[in-house]
Amino acid sequence: MRRFERALTREMAAGAGVAFAALAAIFSVVLLVRTLGKAAMGDLEAEAVLPMLGFALLRSLPVLLSLSLFIGVFMSLSRLWRDSEAVIWMNGGVGPWGWAKPVIVFVAPVVLIIAFVSLEGVAWGARKQAEFELILASKEQISSLAPGVFTEDRQGKRVVFVESYSREGRHVENVFVHSFERGRTGVTVARQGEVTQMENGDTFLVLEQGKRYEGVPGAADFQMAMFKSYSVRIPVHQATPGAVRVRAMRSAELLRDPTSVNMGEWVSRLGIPISALLLCLLAVPMSYANPRAGRSLNLVYTILIYAAYNNFIGLSQGWVERAKMGAFEGALLIHGIMLLILLTLFWRRFRGPWAS
Repeated sequence: MRRFERALTREMAAGAGVAFAALAAIFSVVLLVRTLGKAAMGDLEAEAVLPMLGFALLRSLPVLLSLSLFIGVFMSLSRLWRDSEAVIWMNGGVGPWGWAKPVIVFVAPVVLIIAFVSLEGVAWGARKQAEFELILASKEQISSLAPGVFTEDRQGKRVVFVESYSREGRHVENVFVHSFERGRTGVTVARQGEVTQMENGDTFLVLEQGKRYEGVPGAADFQMAMFKSYSVRIPVHQATPGAVRVRAMRSAELLRDPTSVNMGEWVSRLGIPISALLLCLLAVPMSYANPRAGRSLNLVYTILIYAAYNNFIGLSQGWVERAKMGAFEGALLIHGIMLLILLTLFWRRFRGPWAS
């Protein structure tokens, strides 16, 4: 019996490791292409590509671990049926618990890791990502200006041109600013300027010895003024709150403030480790494979079962967020149905009409 458990555990570990490596590689390539696309469009700094890729991988780590675990268990047990080893072990006295025990022993530590990452790790990554994005947004836009190039800000309301700037990136010369504020078009020219940061954190470009034109030339409200000092505020792009803020909350904070949105997030986080355990146990009775059938058929079943289960978890999260049911009812409905299906399939495989 121990020989059977050791051999099955080694095979499940190898299968899950290969599946995780393949899924992580594919997912990393897809994320890298998307992130590089944003950097090429100017929506993301080049230095932020790798950190953003890391945040995205951390956010998807529970799903990747859960799917890899399910694939490893399912494919290993399917091979035993396909090579007729399962029949030999069952005739040797391996019953339902004999099949489920090595699966639970192998899966339990990984499920604990998935639970920790899902409940705390993903929220920590969301907080760090928000801090990183704030740092990027808080950088002086003047530091990204290139001499002789017209640069538009992220809001699309201001175009800045500088002829030259100092090495430290604070002093500029021969500045041209075209802006659209309060429904009026303005043009500002100055001989020189300096980047200054106030005590409250706001950043200003202080222009010296220049002129400002505002309005349409020839119109009655056209204005022209000369100035010795004129400050232009450099706006900071702020991320909008909402789902990002909820994803960044700790699990304890979600429970202390049990709103419908927070409870929906809690149901989603808790559902990933529970689904990982139930799916791996579900692989035991569903792993029966006809030796004449192709190997790819079982893999298709694996993906479909996993996708359907996770879609139902998403549905329960939506029901809880819209206050159609409570968090306990939402979690019990989805996972309770899956547990009932699991027990039914175990009975039919080992005690029912399929046992022969």
